[in-house]
Amino acid sequence: MVGESASSRVVLTAPLALEGGLAEEMQPPNMVQRVLSLFRNIRPGSDLSHFQLPPLFNMPKSQLQCYGEGVYCIGEDYLSRCPLGKTSRERFTSVVAWSISTTRPAIFGSAPFNPILGETHHVSRGNLNVLLEQVSHHPPISALHATDSVENIELVWCQHLVPKFYGASVDVVIHGHRQLLLKLHKEKYKMNAPNLVIRIFPKTSMEWCGTVGIKCEESGLEAEVCYYRGRSLWGFRGNSRCIRGKIFQTDTEKLVYEISGHWDKTVSLKDIDSGEVRVLYDAKKAISKLETPVLRNAEGLSTTESVMVWGEVSQAIINKDWEKAREAKRKIEERERALARERKERGQVWMPKHFTISQKKEGHWECSPLDASVPQAPIFVPLPSPD
Repeated sequence: MVGESASSRVVLTAPLALEGGLAEEMQPPNMVQRVLSLFRNIRPGSDLSHFQLPPLFNMPKSQLQCYGEGVYCIGEDYLSRCPLGKTSRERFTSVVAWSISTTRPAIFGSAPFNPILGETHHVSRGNLNVLLEQVSHHPPISALHATDSVENIELVWCQHLVPKFYGASVDVVIHGHRQLLLKLHKEKYKMNAPNLVIRIFPKTSMEWCGTVGIKCEESGLEAEVCYYRGRSLWGFRGNSRCIRGKIFQTDTEKLVYEISGHWDKTVSLKDIDSGEVRVLYDAKKAISKLETPVLRNAEGLSTTESVMVWGEVSQAIINKDWEKAREAKRKIEERERALARERKERGQVWMPKHFTISQKKEGHWECSPLDASVPQAPIFVPLPSPD
């Protein structure tokens, strides 16, 4: 734990949001030319998992914070709605809406820091307590555990990014899965996440794409939600940020609902039997003008907390002091390399503090929390004021 003096190194930045937030603060000039120079000597097909970005291309936060924000930074709370449905169908559609709400706008040319081994991030929002840990560095695997004792909700994530350069784009495949447990209903929902395409030519863009599968064995329901890439012809953009999907019965594949819309606008749900159409998800209400997390207990901060680990680098990036940012980032990277050499020399195997991790098969990892619940965090997100 750290004291009040160390809390001066803490830097908490606005979350990624549809309106406002970090994107409006991060608009560096000549970014396309800088990105082109960055990839000048990289071969197409190269894995960028451990590619060290200069601070100029970093946003002032860690990848763990970006994962966490998808859960604890929210306007209209879709997660708390999930257990409120009176029927399994109502609860399933709420879970689909919540899954969509975790999709956030990305910033072209700005990537979060790669978390160091053992880095943690711990934040609370109301009764929801969220804890993340970087449980592996090779490959880079992040785990998340969140619990809400009032709503009887539990979340467990285990996923890792594999970014590859393809000349005209960088494709970021997100491996792993997310699990949502509604304890009162004894329902477990398993899902994956969309992938990210960073397009450089012929026109820059950041697009979520791919198919998200959501399944609940207890209710016998399943969903496929497809995020579509915007097609490009001579620089003209297609219909990006569009999603289409369906909810169906697993055993018979009978279609129950159709899903359509845009993840950054509204998504509609059509009941196949009745023909009724309603709004399933409203992005403006969910991910616009989000609250920035606040430090309330400096004594409770861990030395591995993301906002502590990257505080000096983040502040230098905000100040546009690139030399100081490079030096601070270099010190972190050198310290991590030294620790890795020391463990190797001593024959020590590093173990996560909050999770167990195991490899089920090549490229597929499982993470399980060691504790049944997550305690209240020293960082919290203010709840929105009632209208």
